Amino acid sequence: MSTAVKLSESTNTQDLRATGPLPADHPPVAQRRIGVLLVNLGTPDAPTPGAVRRYLAEFLSDTRIVDYPRFFWLPILHGVILNVRPAKTAKAYASIWHQETDESPLRYYTRVLCEKLADGNANASVIFDWAMRYGNPSVASRINQLKEQGCDRLVIIPMYPQYSSTTTASVNDAVFAALSKMKWQPAIRTAPAFHDDAAYIAALGARIKETLAQSDHTPERFILSFHGLPERLLPEGDPYHCHCAKTARLLREHMGWSEEYAPLTFQSRFGPEKWLGPATDDMINKAARDGVKHIAVITPGFTADCIETLEEIGIEAAHEFKDAGGESFQLIPCLNDSPAMLGVMRGLIDRELAGWCDQPVPMAANKF
Repeated sequence: MSTAVKLSESTNTQDLRATGPLPADHPPVAQRRIGVLLVNLGTPDAPTPGAVRRYLAEFLSDTRIVDYPRFFWLPILHGVILNVRPAKTAKAYASIWHQETDESPLRYYTRVLCEKLADGNANASVIFDWAMRYGNPSVASRINQLKEQGCDRLVIIPMYPQYSSTTTASVNDAVFAALSKMKWQPAIRTAPAFHDDAAYIAALGARIKETLAQSDHTPERFILSFHGLPERLLPEGDPYHCHCAKTARLLREHMGWSEEYAPLTFQSRFGPEKWLGPATDDMINKAARDGVKHIAVITPGFTADCIETLEEIGIEAAHEFKDAGGESFQLIPCLNDSPAMLGVMRGLIDRELAGWCDQPVPMAANKF
């Protein structure tokens, strides 16, 4: 019999593994559980310069993000960047902040996605939680909380479809840093990249069709924009560029697009190094100069909308395109907490829990 976990089945399970009766005088033992922890990049606690400064200090101090020698980088970070950049970045956050819940879009969508997964879970032996690599709630705090709830096994899901040392590896660093402080560590599984997962590609395609069906214009050009990286990381062994290229190719094939119609580009350049190209802003502006009037952009490297999608692309790039002669600019929303994203996550969780559950993990009927 296969041990693969099927989250859609409705069989009830009481515990993951029978441990046998305990002696009468044995101290109480928590039910053995599995924790599933979704980890996204991070966010400031508020759209203010002070909160942004604290967030950027943590983010830009990570050697996975900026690997320059510390004696060179830290004076620049603390002497220049953290004195100049927070006010501008806070203003950008304020333009997209979720006022109703007082949180950034990234935090909002990650939290709600986790809550929906938890609400659909009918097995008390599996617990869902979420964390931010930078900012709050921290990875260490959520791992400790899951352990206190009896989780002796954890599945870590970095919320990045494409692997990079700057994202996925940094999440793993935070996980193992938390474990290094524990006398009794839970067992850990870290989910792999899902850049070529069929459900993920189909979900992106459905999101595109759904969004364009509500638009008054048909795009003459479709930009596939991914977050950039320094170009030197590719020959150093980081597979990110290859993962992005494969996602782009599979999405084009799924949609029936040519590479000319839907080019692969990279956004969010930072610093003086040569970054992966072509640059998203350059391609958008060139399209306008070439006479393209209607353009659409999707950001398949982000699972949840954030400052890089909503502000950098949805506001800044849209203004530049129209200033250069374009007429309509369509940003395709990320998968966020959509039913399609729930399906992608459930498939991934199915695979990662295989072998840890003796019986299928049932899921309640999807009410979303």
